[in-house]
Amino acid sequence: MTILSRPWFGLTGHTISQEAIPYGTTALQSPKIRILFLYRKRPASWQERYDNDWLGTTGDSTETKDTQPGAPILAILYNGFKAAEEEPRLLGTVENRLGLQEWLTSQGHEFIVSSSKEGPDSDFQKHITDAEILITTPFHPGYLTADLFEKAKKLKLCVTAGVGSDHIDLNAAVKHKVQVLEVSGSNVVSVAEHVIMSMLLLVRNFVPAHEMIERGDWQVSDIARNAFDLEGKVVGTIGAGRIGYRVLQRLVPFDCKELLYYDYAALPQAAADAVKARRVEDLKEFVSQCDVVTVNCPLHEGTKGLVNEELLSHFKKGAWLVNTARGAICDKDAVAKALKSGHLSGYAGDVWNVQPAPKDHVWRTMKNPLGGGNGMVPHYSGTTLDAQTRYANGVKSILENYFDNKPQEPQNIIVGLGKYETKAYGQR
Repeated sequence: MTILSRPWFGLTGHTISQEAIPYGTTALQSPKIRILFLYRKRPASWQERYDNDWLGTTGDSTETKDTQPGAPILAILYNGFKAAEEEPRLLGTVENRLGLQEWLTSQGHEFIVSSSKEGPDSDFQKHITDAEILITTPFHPGYLTADLFEKAKKLKLCVTAGVGSDHIDLNAAVKHKVQVLEVSGSNVVSVAEHVIMSMLLLVRNFVPAHEMIERGDWQVSDIARNAFDLEGKVVGTIGAGRIGYRVLQRLVPFDCKELLYYDYAALPQAAADAVKARRVEDLKEFVSQCDVVTVNCPLHEGTKGLVNEELLSHFKKGAWLVNTARGAICDKDAVAKALKSGHLSGYAGDVWNVQPAPKDHVWRTMKNPLGGGNGMVPHYSGTTLDAQTRYANGVKSILENYFDNKPQEPQNIIVGLGKYETKAYGQR
């Protein structure tokens, strides 16, 4: 079964390096248009070349349509409240509007920004009927379903301010000839660093140790009994693209026993040799060999519920699992059950099957038999201040190209006019 697709990770399309692309926080321009916001960096040398080799896009179905003056722009972002007022670099918030407000309004656009996204009375559903452009973020996703596509008669372009467009019904976008673009690569370093941090906090049993200090207690043995080194462990990534490959790169100095990867396509030999990574083609065999498994693949029909009870049964007893890709790739109840039983020693990540996560979500409080093993946080790995600068600038670039009838960068295109332009969301 083919389940992974490279563009989302990093080996397909161009990878965008922070140094390679100048990102800024200025806003966009054009005649009045309505947009909604959802939220994705690039390297050089041989890595950029092999990324290009895996692009798999033609780019010729992304011609822009003429924009209609007076059409409003609608953005669905998350509330930053006091933090956004005090920190203007929190660009992905309602308050700071991706840095686009001044520029858009100076060009005569009507710019509607809101965090309201749930239900028929939400600003999202009220304004989607007139929107020509929708921009949202994975951190506070506005779910654009097939039913909403039927109502969005004027919609021409969806932009994810960041990486990951699974909140959009992509098949419906193809049907309605609505383009879907991401700021490809904008989060890859940010997320890869978060993966390494999550591995370490699980393997070193950090969270219970910190909680002990907060309680005023001091019992080293209670922590050390379940603390290990990353050195000498077998670590594997499900998905070896933009993010997964950078995780492998960052693991090299830890002297792991072996680095493994599972992906539908093999890495270019030079890339695999550079990190000394071995490909395992059978998923069950892959997880059975790993002490630590990290999920770095996009969510689509082939990966939803991929890590389920049956697959977890093939994990090593006591393995650690990290997921910063999408929450729905892992079965929440199966993960909680495996952690509670001790079959998993730990689970960490920042992605949830529903966002914001309900207060009673089992991943908030699940523990292993020793009272640890939970490294869950809100979805923020790809929205550091550095990443926000990159994806805000990327959104601006996409909109400028759209308004000026210029070709989009191929690596950013998920859906062109009436067809998929990437395999990132499954082999199509």
